[in-house]
Amino acid sequence: MLVLKSKGTSLHRSSERSSLVRFLALYITLVTLLLLLLGMLHYKSKEELMFSNQRTLLSAYANEQYQAIKNLHKNFYPKKRVYPRDPKFRSAIHDLSGLKIFSLMKHKPRHFGRDIYRIQDSIHFLKPLDENYYLGAKYLFIEVDEDLTWKDDALKDIMIYGTLTLLVLAIFGFFFLSIFLRPMRDSITLLDDFIKDTTHELNTPISAILANVEMMDKSVMGAKNQRKLARINIAAKTVSHLYQDLTYLTLSHNRESKDEWIDLKQLIKDRVEYFGILAGSKQITFELDLKESALYIDAVKIARVVDNLISNAIKYNKRNGSIYIVLRKQYLSVRDTGIGIESNQVNEIFERYTRFNSSEGGFGIGLNIVKSIINEYDLQIAVESVLKEGTTIRVDFLKGTIDA
Repeated sequence: MLVLKSKGTSLHRSSERSSLVRFLALYITLVTLLLLLLGMLHYKSKEELMFSNQRTLLSAYANEQYQAIKNLHKNFYPKKRVYPRDPKFRSAIHDLSGLKIFSLMKHKPRHFGRDIYRIQDSIHFLKPLDENYYLGAKYLFIEVDEDLTWKDDALKDIMIYGTLTLLVLAIFGFFFLSIFLRPMRDSITLLDDFIKDTTHELNTPISAILANVEMMDKSVMGAKNQRKLARINIAAKTVSHLYQDLTYLTLSHNRESKDEWIDLKQLIKDRVEYFGILAGSKQITFELDLKESALYIDAVKIARVVDNLISNAIKYNKRNGSIYIVLRKQYLSVRDTGIGIESNQVNEIFERYTRFNSSEGGFGIGLNIVKSIINEYDLQIAVESVLKEGTTIRVDFLKGTIDA
């Protein structure tokens, strides 16, 4: 069951929202990949610069240590033999086979073919020695503790420049998004304007048709003419219902609410009678289970809720179907035996201009109006639908219900 409750503005058009989500997902992915790439390149460049600086420094240390080893070899006194040490670095010497001759280093050398590399918290520098093999050494390693200042600087740069880049790309993103959505919004605005213009022209002819249909004397008509008149009445009431929705959408929804206690049971009976001729055209029957209930709400708005729930149940019902209306103190439920809704479309039924059956009339605004009124009065609406079996829409009166 889908439960919808909201105090905010009405939902965006589904197609606009889905397009927006796709655009943002693509844009955010590209921006994230770009920032990650730039961050990695900057980090690597800082690391290479660190290794370059260390290579120069450690090469000088290696030359100093090599001279000290050379002097020790040439002035070798077994009783006074001391391997040369320097507080600036640690060193080790290995023979031609890579075996250790002597070492002061914290970490055992890992590479004999790379001149500089990182090992845990230290930097190793390798200097191959000449063929004189002083003290039997072929390889001289120099080790120093890694100075992590470069890493802190690199991360700080990434944060600062990454944030600035993100802000710039966000500005461009909003600009591109506006351009991307403009055609869709223009189309919706055009449709809204068309509805507003059309609404003003509908009232007089609809009222005239309905009034004349009611005044006609059916007793002097033949069966054939009575059927024709019934079809005219059905068409006129269909257009009248559409006109009421359009009027509410373009004019009434912004007016100040005039809340009062509404007898829901009587209202539902009246509206079922009104829609009876429409339901009869599809041989749809009503099953009513109504208890006394009243709601403190604007009469026009609750009428729009009831009308649209009933109209929707007729419109998407099957021929010879049924509509079950249940009214309790706490809720109103309208269930049909119609075509049902795909599970992935249930979220979209309250979107403006959404229609699931192109063969049915209307602009797809009825349930959007229902949702806006439900939101306004902080009520709750739930939808349960099974494809090809029917749909149940339930409105819970969380506040304001009493026994009539």
